[in-house]
Amino acid sequence: MRFGFLLRPGWLALLLLVAVFSTLCFTVLAPWQFSRHNETQARNDAIRASMRAEPKPLRDVLPREEAPSSSTEWKRVTFTGHYLSRGETLAWQRTVLGEPAFEVLTPFRLENGGTVLVDRGFIRPVESTRAPEYAAPPEGTVRLTARIRANEYDAEQRSTFRHDDHRWTYAINANTVERGVDIPMRSGYFTLVSEQPGVLQAVPLPRLESGPYLSYAMQWIIFGVMAPLALGYLVYSEARSPRTPNGRTSTGGTPDAGSPGTGGRKRKPRMSVAELIAAEERREQENREQRNSAGT
Repeated sequence: MRFGFLLRPGWLALLLLVAVFSTLCFTVLAPWQFSRHNETQARNDAIRASMRAEPKPLRDVLPREEAPSSSTEWKRVTFTGHYLSRGETLAWQRTVLGEPAFEVLTPFRLENGGTVLVDRGFIRPVESTRAPEYAAPPEGTVRLTARIRANEYDAEQRSTFRHDDHRWTYAINANTVERGVDIPMRSGYFTLVSEQPGVLQAVPLPRLESGPYLSYAMQWIIFGVMAPLALGYLVYSEARSPRTPNGRTSTGGTPDAGSPGTGGRKRKPRMSVAELIAAEERREQENREQRNSAGT
């Protein structure tokens, strides 16, 4: 077997393409899906733990106004203070339980200082883009139990806007709402659980499912293995193919017309599949015409 053909530009390009593709499968694509699977599992574990654990004071879980992290998100905390209705903002175009919704965000002044953003729950839109009438938050000092949530991020970094006599935000982000209402707030937000003062319809927890990320990772690994194997088969088949004196792969047919050993006899040219079909149609047409002529 000879492998000189691998130095041809087409084969070199194919070798490079397969090498790059397999490398990406093992170093980028599969690890990316594994990481997403691990993130989903970590979120599920945190949600399960928050269901079992008793709520703790906010100052114990996030001391010194720390921002929420993967280790603290979804934990239930308690805090006391009063709502700041003037800073109320609605979250635009959400989906809750598979249907459109808006979420109501209200700043909450803590009795020990500082302000947090509280998600009071969701409401259903009317006429697609209008907010219905909904209950205002209670006045006075109240004690709340809520789940810690990290800020959402808007890739376009859009600011709040006015619509239908309400203030709106594209992402639930305390920093974005802070700039819109001019009320300093700590990072992250807090989603009320049911039966809390000021809660509307409590935002349900996400479904605990692993998603398709693990299977996607395994698929990328399989692709990364199959590509070199397929290339190896092509190289092996090409190397085993007999070659003519000019170095081209032989088709295994009879020698060319007029070549030594043929006695000058011309080899009948091979016909393609399309030519064979066309010839067969012509024969059938000729047979029909002959039958028609005989009948007349």
